[in-house]
Amino acid sequence: MDYRKLCPLILEEEPLSRHTTLGIGGPAEFFALPATARELTGLLDACPDARVIGNGSNLLCPDAGLRGMLISTLNMRAMRRLDDTSVYAESGALLPAAAAFAWKLGLSGLEFASGIPGTVGGGLVMNAGAYGGEMAGLVSESVYLDRAPKGTGEHTLTGHEFAYRTSVYAKHPERIVLSATLSLTPGDPASIRARMDELARRRKEKQPLEWPSAGSAFKRPKGGYASELIDRCGLRGCRAGGAAVSEKHAGFIVNTGGATCADIESLMEHIIETVYRETGVRLEPEIQTLR
Repeated sequence: MDYRKLCPLILEEEPLSRHTTLGIGGPAEFFALPATARELTGLLDACPDARVIGNGSNLLCPDAGLRGMLISTLNMRAMRRLDDTSVYAESGALLPAAAAFAWKLGLSGLEFASGIPGTVGGGLVMNAGAYGGEMAGLVSESVYLDRAPKGTGEHTLTGHEFAYRTSVYAKHPERIVLSATLSLTPGDPASIRARMDELARRRKEKQPLEWPSAGSAFKRPKGGYASELIDRCGLRGCRAGGAAVSEKHAGFIVNTGGATCADIESLMEHIIETVYRETGVRLEPEIQTLR
């Protein structure tokens, strides 16, 4: 089938290392970048097993690559103001871009997202958050495609279920986020910008932004922090091939150069086993592995 009849921008044997913040991953047989919901719907109907990603900021892809169709929403990134307090954003809009858009409108609430390199859709699926803010407190409505047996259909959701780093969308992967309506608060643009700058400064001081990573490698365990447990077990700086526990922040696994998917998986497994053996806490990965 000529998939370009459904979506003009389709790359073949595209290295996934170019589409993940870890910089890891072999070639995707077909890598599609739809620009509209219609193009995305056509691709999903033609390729029922296609997988959908955003910016690859929380993703680990196999070294051997993937067969079949992989779809990125990055070209679906429109944003607009709906009313005095609401912003509409398509799923592929980057969270930093959405935060900047809100700031320029004098709307507060998205400052926490200004340094998260994911998309609105991905942030909604995993309930992205930082520095006391999270998507759960902002999303009033979302539109999604449901991959039903009789064809992909579009639906609107107003009652969202969120928990720490998960959502109703994470529990129903057959639902593909198209857009979200974010309810924000009017504020002073200068104060909003100052808050964004302060969070950027804190991130630069505490996080290994100089290395490719997928952000926090593990979810926060009950009653503590993964980074503290990893540090307590003497794993700061631990390596497997080109993958390493960050010296700056033990909650991050970084690609120091040439790291493979196998390196990352091996290091994560070693961390999980060591922390469980020494503390009784079993860490849960926050990084998602695409198979």
